[in-house]
Amino acid sequence: MLNRRHIRIKVLQAFYAFSQSNNDDLISGEKEFMHSMKKIYDLYIYLVQIYIPLKRLANIKIEQAKRSFLEKDKHFYNKAFVSNNIIKSLESSIQLKKTATDLKINWEGVEENELIKKLYKSIYTSSSFQNILNSDSLDFDAQKYHLINLFKEEICNFELMHHFFDEKSIYWQDDLDHVSSMVIKTLKSIDADLKLKVLPLWKEDEKEFALNLFRKAILNKSSNDGILQKYSKNWETERLAKMDSLIMNLAITEAKEFSSIPLKVTLNEYIEISKFYSTPKSNGFINGILDKIFEDFKKDGKLKKVGRGLIG
Repeated sequence: MLNRRHIRIKVLQAFYAFSQSNNDDLISGEKEFMHSMKKIYDLYIYLVQIYIPLKRLANIKIEQAKRSFLEKDKHFYNKAFVSNNIIKSLESSIQLKKTATDLKINWEGVEENELIKKLYKSIYTSSSFQNILNSDSLDFDAQKYHLINLFKEEICNFELMHHFFDEKSIYWQDDLDHVSSMVIKTLKSIDADLKLKVLPLWKEDEKEFALNLFRKAILNKSSNDGILQKYSKNWETERLAKMDSLIMNLAITEAKEFSSIPLKVTLNEYIEISKFYSTPKSNGFINGILDKIFEDFKKDGKLKKVGRGLIG
C-alpha cells in the first residue's frame, strides 16, 4: 500500500512529465498518471510471486541431484527451502492467483526463466539462503524470518533484476524500494494458518488525494508560478531549477487546497523530497522560500485549515 510520501513523489514525477510535454489536456494527463500508478501494482504482483518460480527451479535441482552420481551435487538434496510454509502460502493463495491472472503477470516467459536461473545461482551460495538450508527448525516464525531476510538481503539487491524491471517499464525506476517494502509487509502478514492477504495499491481516500493534488497543481500552476517569482525575485528565472519550481508548486497547492493536512507536514514532506529529486543545495533554498510564503499566507488568512494546530 502506498504511503503519502510515495504518492507525493509519483505526483511530482507526473507533474514534471506533464509540464515537459506540449500537451495541455488535463484528462489525458490524469489517465497517464493513473497508468503509472497501476504499473506500481504490477511490479508488486511480480515481486510478491518471486519465491514461486524459485521453488520450482529448486525442485528441478533436487530431482537432477537424485539422478547424479557426483558428490558435488548431493547438497541439492536439501529440501528446507522448497518445504518452507511461507512459499506454500504464496502458491496456494487464490487471491494472488486471481490478481496475477487478471493482470497477466507471471514468471513464465523466456527472459523471466533466465532471470530466475541467474537469481537462484546468485542466492544459493549466500549466507541468507544457507541459513534456510541449515536450519533444522520447523518453527513457522523462524521460516518466515529467514525467507524475509533472504528477500531483503539478496533478492532486492540483485542487480540483474533491477535491469530486468527497468527494461520492462520506464515507470519502475524509482519504485522498487517502496514495492519491496510492500512485499516484505505482505510476507510478514502471513499467519500460522498460511493465509495471505494481497495488499491493495491504496485506499480510496489516498487515490482521491493523489488525483486531486495532481489536478489542482496543474490548474494552479500559473498562479503559483507568480507567487514563486515574487518570493524568489533575487534569483534569475533560469537559475530557478525546474524541479525546484515544481516541488514548490506542489507544496503551495497542498497547503492551500488540502485543509486537513498540517502545514508543518506539507513543508517537511517537500523539503525531504527535494533532497532526492533536485539539486544538492535545493532543500535549504526551498525551505527558505516556502517558509516565507506560508508565513505570509497565514498573516493574510489564505490558509483554510480544519482542526486545531494545523496551521502552526
